Amino acid sequence: MAEQPTRPTGPTTSDIAQHPDIAALRARYDWAVQQPSGQSVSGLAFLSGLYLAISPWVAGLFGRTNLTVNNLITGIAVALLAAGIASANGRIHGLAWVLPIIGVWTIIAPWVLSPHTGGLAAIVNNVVTGAVILVTGLACAALGREPTRGRRVRPAGGDGDYRTRL
Repeated sequence: MAEQPTRPTGPTTSDIAQHPDIAALRARYDWAVQQPSGQSVSGLAFLSGLYLAISPWVAGLFGRTNLTVNNLITGIAVALLAAGIASANGRIHGLAWVLPIIGVWTIIAPWVLSPHTGGLAAIVNNVVTGAVILVTGLACAALGREPTRGRRVRPAGGDGDYRTRL
């Protein structure tokens, strides 16, 4: 019987986190969040999360316990995610897609959660705050992506490498 090759174990095994492409992606995401636009977007997402958490008391929604608890929990989640994006975007960038989903949930929550007597103040509060979270969440998810200045086209002969046409 032929011997099966053995795989090295322990400290000699390469870790995918050490791969040069992964390190380059993390560096690009970290660079993007350090730019003024990245700081503004993550800061606005953080502030909108904090506002969502305290909004039941600011907007006077004391009697609506389901919506109050929902806004408190989702607001804390948005603030924590935004703080994570601001501090370690290279490692947490994969979770940035959660912010737009929370934004959509915040918009529809007054109609979904029972009782459906959210009132005008609750609806306006959640729709505006949810829209801000949705937009800033999409912007946070887009931080560090390569800009698309042109489209890649094949040369006229059909052979050879692709070139970018501006």
